[in-house]
Amino acid sequence: MSTSESGTVAHDAGEVEFVGGLFPRNQLAGPGGGQQTGFDLAWLRDLARAHEHAGFDRVLIANGIDAQWIAAYAASQTERLGFMIAHRPALQAPTQAARSFATLDHVTGGRIRLHAITGITAEPQYGDYLVDKDARYARTGEYLDIVRRTWTSDQPFDYEGKYFTIKGGFSPVKPLQAPHIPISFGGSSDAAYHIAVRHADLYAFWGEPLVDAKEQVAKLHAAAAAAGVASPRISLSVRLIVGPTEEIAWQRAHDIVGALKKNYQAVPGRVQGTGTQRLLAAAERGERHDRALWMPTASAVGGTHDSTALVGTPDTVVQALLDYHDIGVTTFLNRGYDPLHDTLDYGRWIIPVVREEARRRAQQKAEQARRSAA
Repeated sequence: MSTSESGTVAHDAGEVEFVGGLFPRNQLAGPGGGQQTGFDLAWLRDLARAHEHAGFDRVLIANGIDAQWIAAYAASQTERLGFMIAHRPALQAPTQAARSFATLDHVTGGRIRLHAITGITAEPQYGDYLVDKDARYARTGEYLDIVRRTWTSDQPFDYEGKYFTIKGGFSPVKPLQAPHIPISFGGSSDAAYHIAVRHADLYAFWGEPLVDAKEQVAKLHAAAAAAGVASPRISLSVRLIVGPTEEIAWQRAHDIVGALKKNYQAVPGRVQGTGTQRLLAAAERGERHDRALWMPTASAVGGTHDSTALVGTPDTVVQALLDYHDIGVTTFLNRGYDPLHDTLDYGRWIIPVVREEARRRAQQKAEQARRSAA
């Protein structure tokens, strides 16, 4: 694995990246289930170390908390683990955010990634009143323009956009990672693709049936081609529910759905994003799809967040992940519903097997290509 001049991470053929989830307290069966209140730093430390020992490359830190402080603490407790930090563009000045992330990059030893989350609607509680989705993504584009320029510019610069005006923007603190901190992006709407291909080296989708996932991948590639740039690598976010037998795995899955239904509280008037609509539409077509994709975990929480699941034995789940790898997925964002124990199980039974088989398939394809060219 190497870093290119554009700042994107170049992965060898067949290489797979695994991302987990890091939270400051225990979360059993999703929000509301067995949560402790406040922060549990011992838990946070143990969960971060578990991900590192299990072989995860990174962990996602969600934006419901001040993720940068969580990353700084977790980095002090680990040696190799990377951090994918969810960040809402435009809730702070882009030059200030750029300087803050650059500082954190040094503090963590170059282990961070900025994960841009535009959001589906305005957030008046944070002073954000911009409702139109296309406008929100356009604003995100300007924001990331300024952030990247702040990271890379050797001289003060001016910027005149529709949403931001900067005079003499500059940060003496530059990221440790060269030429800048990598950026990933999430979203399911067409507007998201066209902004993401300009800034991101990784694009995150939620777990959908293979036919729907292929459609998303094709749209992303088309947006990249229209912009004349290389398409970002692709991340898939899906929960894993694993058991030593199929019967045990499925019993566990049904128990988890029962807990989700009990604990989930819908937010009145909540706007449905495109991703939520896609998950709920897939659930309407059936509970089970493809090899192991199960939709009731998504239906139980209204299609919010990465809530679909792959259910089965380790062998079944490995093959299901490889099905997505075959259509272009290079990064898997996998969380469970018993975070600490699931993390360790994935390190034993899932991660090394997926990586080895992905490498084997890549080598096989390369050999076939050489024979065809001979």
